[in-house]
Amino acid sequence: MEHVDVIVVGAGLSGIGGACHLKMECPGKTFVILEARPAMGGTWDLFRYPGVRSDSDMYTLGYRFRPWREAKAMADGPSILRYINDTANEYGVDKAIRYNCRVQRASWSSNDARWTVEAESGPDKIRFTCNFLYLCTGYYDYDSGYTPQWPGVERFRGTILHPQKWPEDFDYAGKRIVVIGSGATAVTLVPAMAERAAHVTMLQRSPTYVVSRPAEDKVAIWLRRWLPDRAAYMVARWKNVLSGTFFYNLARKRPKIFKWMVARGVRHELGDEYVTKHFTPRYNPWDQRLCLVPDSDLFRTIREGRVAVVTDEIETFTEDGLLLKSGAQLDADVIVTATGLVLKLVSGMQLEVDGGSVELRKSLVYKGMMFSDVPNLAFAVGYTNASWTLKCDLTAEYVCRLVNYMDQNGYDMCTPRLNDPNVGEQPVIDFTSGYVQRALPNLPRQGLKTPWRLHQNYVKDLSMMRYGRVDDSAMEFKARV
Repeated sequence: MEHVDVIVVGAGLSGIGGACHLKMECPGKTFVILEARPAMGGTWDLFRYPGVRSDSDMYTLGYRFRPWREAKAMADGPSILRYINDTANEYGVDKAIRYNCRVQRASWSSNDARWTVEAESGPDKIRFTCNFLYLCTGYYDYDSGYTPQWPGVERFRGTILHPQKWPEDFDYAGKRIVVIGSGATAVTLVPAMAERAAHVTMLQRSPTYVVSRPAEDKVAIWLRRWLPDRAAYMVARWKNVLSGTFFYNLARKRPKIFKWMVARGVRHELGDEYVTKHFTPRYNPWDQRLCLVPDSDLFRTIREGRVAVVTDEIETFTEDGLLLKSGAQLDADVIVTATGLVLKLVSGMQLEVDGGSVELRKSLVYKGMMFSDVPNLAFAVGYTNASWTLKCDLTAEYVCRLVNYMDQNGYDMCTPRLNDPNVGEQPVIDFTSGYVQRALPNLPRQGLKTPWRLHQNYVKDLSMMRYGRVDDSAMEFKARV
């Protein structure tokens, strides 16, 4: 059984970033990265559907410590995967990855002050021990996406695909496509498939807020011309952090103004009829995540007649497509169910502390990165209203601060303890999106007060996690007896 100081679970964007932080900030610590799949990259290696890309700019989705140097700020999936691979190679953490190693269970012993991690590697069962466990497993089920149960699905004679399971070299040229959904995946797929398909229809049950954004950040490009590489990157990063925070706060505090701004943008692209019928959501901005489209690509394909948007509900699948509740028929050769993800925190692994099972739904989240009463364990989860990596970078830094603090003070254990009776509880995510609402009963909760409250605000978290005290009143430190 192999022992290391830290085990990182997951070799995606957050896992590689976390390992790089360990290499830089805890140079004396040993670590391994356990990855269930045969390649690094996580989401950016798994998703292979047409046009796959980020809906966040790469100056904030990129790592703080390694500049994004390509021209496109809203980058495609292969470019992001290359960035992750290049970062792992540059910092030497690729050598620490154990592929095809799916973690099933992790058990903590206070007597030994260590985790025992059990994993499957093909037919073999393998075990590791570590002092600190850092879970970078993402937030959704990698094995399958969410697909509603529609009547008549078995009758359809064409092809039905979910973006999470896109077949390699699938040929859709000249075919009639219906994409069910209007979230980030759908607005990415639709214009990409329109390049080769005979026609694409985006079928949505209800409208989504869609905002166009330039694919290239001209300010960032100008900065690179005049400033050193890292300085230009940090200025561009902060520009985008602050502008994103400003528009999020505007949306939450002045939703009518924000709605008007979004509607004006769509009206400029498509005219009044499309705004009223297909791009006026029933909910307020940021009750669900906004959809960003680079260089108006979705709107352009609609104007050109290669894409249509239909707002309706499915009555039943038919042999040739879909019958809608309005009575309309959508003919299709291919139906793509861009209907969302299945949330799955910590990749579904079993956690035990001193022989007792950990029920995450009964836990409170500490600083958006640890669970109450669970020692020496942190998890990486990004923001819902900004780039994923902004929060994951801060979490990785804080993990390193914790590990170093324990070393410097002779501690073996750090455990968040809920010792304030006035903290209160509320859902950990306040989104109304279907994938969130389906998962809420099984998710941990957040408190109403710091450090148990999730700010969803990078500036506040930066102050707390990079510069705030590690030994706050909610964190219990102990030495092994």
